[in-house]
Amino acid sequence: MPLSEDEIANFKQRLLEMKYKLSHTLEGNAQEVKKPNEATGYSQHQADQGTDTFDRTISLEVTTKEYELLRQINRALEKIEESSYGICDVSGEEIPLARLMAIPYATMTVKAQSQFEKGLLYGN
Repeated sequence: MPLSEDEIANFKQRLLEMKYKLSHTLEGNAQEVKKPNEATGYSQHQADQGTDTFDRTISLEVTTKEYELLRQINRALEKIEESSYGICDVSGEEIPLARLMAIPYATMTVKAQSQFEKGLLYGN
């Protein structure tokens, strides 16, 4: 059964809140990654340098995952504007309400998402 206008409005509000929070988190992470390490110098111990490098790598990996999540949120918001929210991008089937409640930025059914993650489908 297609989503009601109220349900879509609620999902849109949730997605916009998620986007706002994530955008602010990404801004903070970007500043942290760009920040020069004031302690860098010849006197710094190699183990400290290794830890700093590891921390920066983890920050970059987290930031990459957050950007991917932001992309998915934006795609879900696009689908709302296109009046296709709740419809799988791949199969055209309805995405179950329970899945959308858990993952409001879902754009594929569980089956299509599984195939995509296994490399059997391309795009999103």
